[in-house]
Amino acid sequence: MRRRAHLRLVTSSEPGGTFLAAVLDGEDLAEELGLDPHARVTCGLHRRWLHQCVGSPDHVIPVTGHRWCRPCRRPLDVVVDGTTARLFCPRCGTGTPDTAANRQVVRACRTSIAASSAR
Repeated sequence: MRRRAHLRLVTSSEPGGTFLAAVLDGEDLAEELGLDPHARVTCGLHRRWLHQCVGSPDHVIPVTGHRWCRPCRRPLDVVVDGTTARLFCPRCGTGTPDTAANRQVVRACRTSIAASSAR
């Protein structure tokens, strides 16, 4: 739970708009202090919950394998539903290629969905 310690800085009693802003600010600060940017549940670039923008081409990182199918050398598509995110390759059809980077994307999206619902 240490990776998500920055989320404890925000209480769920804050009004909707300020809750997201507070989590964004908390994660920005935590990232400056050493939080892995891939462990965030908000997007510092789009200023939204991660699960709301994870499908953006900005979130494909071939070098690390985040949202990337290595055999096909293509970005993975993302489907986000009420509780989780699923990744799949549009070329080979592989669903959520089992890599550490892709597991991290799915885990961050699940946490993002839960955090956005907690307000």
